[in-house]
Amino acid sequence: MDLGIKGKHAIVCASSRGLGRACAQALAEAGVNLVINGLNEQRLALVAKEIEESTGVTVVPVAADVSTEEGQMALLAACPDPDILVNNNAGPPLKDFRQLDKNAMIDGVNMNMLTPISLIQQVIDSMAAKGFGRIVNITSMTVKMPVAGLDLSSGARAGLTAFLAGIARTVADKNVTINNILPGYFATDRLEGVFKAGMERTGQDRDTVATELAAKVPAGRFGVPAEFGNTCAFLCSQHAGYITGQNVLLDGGLNPSAF
Repeated sequence: MDLGIKGKHAIVCASSRGLGRACAQALAEAGVNLVINGLNEQRLALVAKEIEESTGVTVVPVAADVSTEEGQMALLAACPDPDILVNNNAGPPLKDFRQLDKNAMIDGVNMNMLTPISLIQQVIDSMAAKGFGRIVNITSMTVKMPVAGLDLSSGARAGLTAFLAGIARTVADKNVTINNILPGYFATDRLEGVFKAGMERTGQDRDTVATELAAKVPAGRFGVPAEFGNTCAFLCSQHAGYITGQNVLLDGGLNPSAF
């Protein structure tokens, strides 16, 4: 399917690996020029080269912490008028809420709520003026299905979801959409942290922990990042202009709710 976004420009945050990279790759395959982002300058440069060589689009790497004002300014300097914004950022590590001090909680809210809001504030009006804009926020299935130990991540992402729910409706008539994708268990580095926590809790080896966790997913497996990236690319496409303010759950059926 032609997504109708060839030649558009996108900022994809935290895109040197994992789900962010999968989103960048899928958008590039649709012909979108990219600004990608990460903390490791060498890895980011390598990813930019790989995406450029495999798709032919322009990829500009910006090594910066998107959670900082300086990092956001660097991204917007590289792409001051994006058609597409994919918000993504690392989440706080698995930790008992009793161990979270005030600074940790402030950092978590900044990473997973305030940072995407700040970026949206800076791009949404230009999108509306052009009559095209796609904003996708990578949140988590824990927004709908809380997991003990990920309380800070869940709370910050749920706050982002609620904050943007009304805003999405204010720009829908300008062909600007705001949606969230809620990943379940995907085969990324972050999942390795879940395995490690399971190993520490149960004393089992990694393979046993992974097998038992996968068995809890009705699909019987972990998600593949490319599946996530392709969903993101569709939400950014010309065909998705009637989808806004939605939470798209990609979890292999793990959440048993009908709604």
